[in-house]
Amino acid sequence: MTPPREPPRAPDSPSDTPYADLSPDVVLDALDAVGLRGDGRLIQLNSYENRVFQVFLEDGRVVVTKFYRPQRWSDAQILEEHAFVNELAAAEIPVAPVWPLAITHDSRHADRVSLPGTTLAQFATPLGSYRFSVSARLAGRAPELEDAGTLEWIGRFIGRLHAVGAVRPFEFRQTLAATTFGADNRDWLLAHDIIPPDAEPAWRQVTEDALAAVNEAFGRGAAARSLRLHGDCHLGNVLWAADGPHFVDLDDAVMGPATQDLWMMLSGDRAAMTRQLGAVLEGYESFMDFDWRELRLIEPLRTLRIIHHSAWIARRWSDPAFPIAFPWFESPKYWAEQTTRLRQQLDAMAEPPLGSA
Repeated sequence: MTPPREPPRAPDSPSDTPYADLSPDVVLDALDAVGLRGDGRLIQLNSYENRVFQVFLEDGRVVVTKFYRPQRWSDAQILEEHAFVNELAAAEIPVAPVWPLAITHDSRHADRVSLPGTTLAQFATPLGSYRFSVSARLAGRAPELEDAGTLEWIGRFIGRLHAVGAVRPFEFRQTLAATTFGADNRDWLLAHDIIPPDAEPAWRQVTEDALAAVNEAFGRGAAARSLRLHGDCHLGNVLWAADGPHFVDLDDAVMGPATQDLWMMLSGDRAAMTRQLGAVLEGYESFMDFDWRELRLIEPLRTLRIIHHSAWIARRWSDPAFPIAFPWFESPKYWAEQTTRLRQQLDAMAEPPLGSA
């Protein structure tokens, strides 16, 4: 039997250990350099892409600081995300505003920090440098999606978010499209010899068929409007508090169809998803008109996410955190499962859209 192959190091990774020297001391020193002095307590929060910490400050405040993966986003893309978040916060939409930062010249670490933007700082270490931001901390629990009232409440806030997102486009952030999230990822996986040879022909063919169906859906006028989105609005990024939902982590903010921020709220069989969708849109349309033609994009968008997720893991395989988190990724069984999932998506995309008679 041929042993499993290790996927090659992704060429867009700056090193095999992008966070090698990001110790708690470096985190605290970086914050000290911008005048936020920690009391020594910090908690690392779940994040594969970046490194995110909850930090307790000497003045009693608690903040969340994000250290960005090197070379993933440009300064302009990060700052555009920050501006969008703060625009949402100014409209009283429950997101965590990104704080303005300033170098504290009396800090012993001031010579190690620079400011690419008012909300983005860069801190030098012996092995390189890290860009970071600081936000208010939001607390909450997972929402109870079995409750139609909860879904309607979430829908209202997504509608408000989109009403702000529709005011102007992003200039630097990505656009979610069949090419950027589908074909480009497929081509990258094939070009870098990621997929085991025995599994590649079936995966290649079903991916080709799935992307043809995705292109057909996008080309039938279903995505007539593109606006600024959260981009990754799954349940892990919605915190429920006494005053309702709070949205966190707009790191994947994109231009795209409104449906992208809605379909990840849905789960279960077709009947269950139809009920959930009705509740979400009941709230959504209180603040934002919804183009019902976009319902045909739900399964195509799910298909793009499946392909994108495989490419995302492969591109990050040189980061030691990824083989630990996804040990099954390099096995032929994983790619057989992906082939099966994409075949199921072909069937799902052939069905009438949710909400159809």
